[in-house]
Amino acid sequence: MADIDKVKVFIADEKHLKYVDEINNTIQAASEERGTGIARRTYDYIATKMNEGKAVIALDGEKFAGFCYIESWGHNKHVANSGLIVVPEYRGQGLAKRIKKKAFELSRLRFPDAKIFGLTTGLAVMKINSELGYKPVTFSELTEDQDFWKGCQSCVNYDILMRTQRTKCLCTAMLFDPAWEKKKNGFAQKERGKIIPFRKWLNSGQTSGYASPLKTKLKLFKRQ
Repeated sequence: MADIDKVKVFIADEKHLKYVDEINNTIQAASEERGTGIARRTYDYIATKMNEGKAVIALDGEKFAGFCYIESWGHNKHVANSGLIVVPEYRGQGLAKRIKKKAFELSRLRFPDAKIFGLTTGLAVMKINSELGYKPVTFSELTEDQDFWKGCQSCVNYDILMRTQRTKCLCTAMLFDPAWEKKKNGFAQKERGKIIPFRKWLNSGQTSGYASPLKTKLKLFKRQ
């Protein structure tokens, strides 16, 4: 088993173009092994992702270990993290999670308001996505951009996608919406806002009702 501590995860650029064929061969081998899933991309497609700074690559020195790329759809309203692959000898050691996290961070940096989604058949990827804040969704919640769905044509299960009128396939759709995070943060701020007035009321010196007994109990509690 490879020494995972030596593997570094980078945002790919033009100096990593020499790995494109190996990346595509690894993707194809994984797809054949699973009998499902990852669609092979062209050399130019992967190379463009690298040149645009929209790909993440893992290297053990100069040795290729893993890869993932991002793409925006629907006028940057949706972003997909796709093509996640780890070379067999590096699997089972947390490298996929590191690559996925780096791609997720890159997506949020480049497209802060976009919904981030992915299609996967892998349980391990589903678990990683869940830890990053993704939720399982129906295909109808994904991008309507036709160019994205054309990318599924090289997948062995493309006929299933078409027979179901693009409503389902063997892949699970998962989505992260920045609005969920904003809503959660807004709720927390609202709750904190309720606490401050209550404390002011508690310490205001009122003696009517139940303010005084409650204040006395709190003082006794602090002395314990």
